[in-house]
Amino acid sequence: MRKNSTKLIVLAVISVVCIVLYGFYDIKGGFDYAFPRRMIRVAAMVVTGVAIAYSTVVFQTITNNRILTPSVMGIDSMYEVVQTMIYFFAGSMSIWVLNKYLNFGAAICAMVIFALLLYRFLFRADKHPIYLLLLIGMIIGTLLGSLVTFLQVMIDPVEYLSLQSKLFASFTNVKADLLMIAFGILLLAFIYGYFIMDKLDVMSLGRENAINLGINYDRMVMNVLILSSVLIATSTALVGPITFFGLIVANLSYQFLSSYKHSTLILGASLISIIALVGGQFLVEHVFELKTTLSVIINFIGGIYFIYLLLKESRSAG
Repeated sequence: MRKNSTKLIVLAVISVVCIVLYGFYDIKGGFDYAFPRRMIRVAAMVVTGVAIAYSTVVFQTITNNRILTPSVMGIDSMYEVVQTMIYFFAGSMSIWVLNKYLNFGAAICAMVIFALLLYRFLFRADKHPIYLLLLIGMIIGTLLGSLVTFLQVMIDPVEYLSLQSKLFASFTNVKADLLMIAFGILLLAFIYGYFIMDKLDVMSLGRENAINLGINYDRMVMNVLILSSVLIATSTALVGPITFFGLIVANLSYQFLSSYKHSTLILGASLISIIALVGGQFLVEHVFELKTTLSVIINFIGGIYFIYLLLKESRSAG
């Protein structure tokens, strides 16, 4: 415990250093103009990182699988479908695009409904509902991606360019009022999570052991799946999809902290997320001079890491 506490303190210090460095380094023009805008970006990165880390850790607990995440199973694809269909049927000048609250709410609602319908249908299966969920979720994610590509081919080129700005994660144009809504959702999730943290620790022992220890397993699984869906939908609707980010930070937290306690794992994954996003965005802006985006770098590294985990899992299974 003491060793993990030291590690968490180190992560917290690095997080603060990254935030201070990003906030104050090389401010050009008026400080009163530039600094608040940077802090809004930092707040967006913190909310996004914590939401993805939280949702991924609890999702991997109930699936008993450290490879698959809500994003990998297809929820991000639903966000792309919603935005593409809005542009395809209504256009970039419609109220669904111009009204940021409407767009934000539509994206969250569609993603959560998609997840709930999928979960509700699959959890009625008699055998291995979790694995069916993951398998069918990934298949549906692929089909939704094909649908998005098909619609984008037929969209007007000008509309397509406007749409692209919503399909890649960006922290540069985050609206402060949307950020407050996302923060409120994250706060409610943490309040609920505070009361179920001990139950999550028990659920990590497996279904049979959790039931023997008095956990209403099926109900808890459904509640945690809803929680995970809401968090990943909120982060995606706020800044855009970052498919492999949760996979990276959750597994780094497992390896770095070596703990079963979810309070420790979620805090560790959240701090690693903040370091990766804030520190990564600092490198993108001041080292790479905005020639690439943070989401491209994360997805590239995450894709390689995902393949590594799959190979490692197959070797251990063999």
